[in-house]
Amino acid sequence: MNSPVYLFDAATKPSLPHHQVPLVVASDDALKGYGHLVNDPSTFDIEITRWPAKGWRPIDEGTGDEGGFVEGIFRCDWKGDVLFGENEAVNGEYVLGWSADPQHASTERQTTPRAQILLWHMNYHPDGGQLFFPLEKKPFVVPLALPGDDLAPDKVVAFWCDGSTGLYIHANIWHEGVFPVHDHQRFLDRQGAVHARVSADIGQEFGVYLSVPLREQL
Repeated sequence: MNSPVYLFDAATKPSLPHHQVPLVVASDDALKGYGHLVNDPSTFDIEITRWPAKGWRPIDEGTGDEGGFVEGIFRCDWKGDVLFGENEAVNGEYVLGWSADPQHASTERQTTPRAQILLWHMNYHPDGGQLFFPLEKKPFVVPLALPGDDLAPDKVVAFWCDGSTGLYIHANIWHEGVFPVHDHQRFLDRQGAVHARVSADIGQEFGVYLSVPLREQL
């Protein structure tokens, strides 16, 4: 399977049915298994996954998890109907999704209310966790799914965050960036330096887009 192309014209993607993703308010209880909320990023350490042993001899204690982390700004910008992301920490640029049918989505103007974002892709990082901490105290939404390569649309849950805290996710948690409720938002991004990434093209694999609600309150 080829690696996904992350920058493209939305019109190159087909019209597909939508699978509605449930939206819940993020709390430490709701996030159990996925991660947790973070109040102060300056004192927060990223979990780094120890390098797996190749045979019966174990990895020496205190080794195999020393790759550290990278840090930078994750920018999210709505341009018309299309949400773009840029992650300075890993030099990544992405089309994260769109609020209208991709065949008609415009980057020049907003053609429909942003009640949802249609998600075409998800990924996870086996090498470590990831922190998204909002630099502007505005609400955002993050879709997540628990570990396992047998991803399915009905396994995805969207977490609504009010912007007063950051969101940390464990290694191997399926996700796809952060989705701002407003036009623009910046986040401190901190993640494992190896940046291993396992991807799923939702549209190709399941014939749907994930419809993630964007609401300021539930």
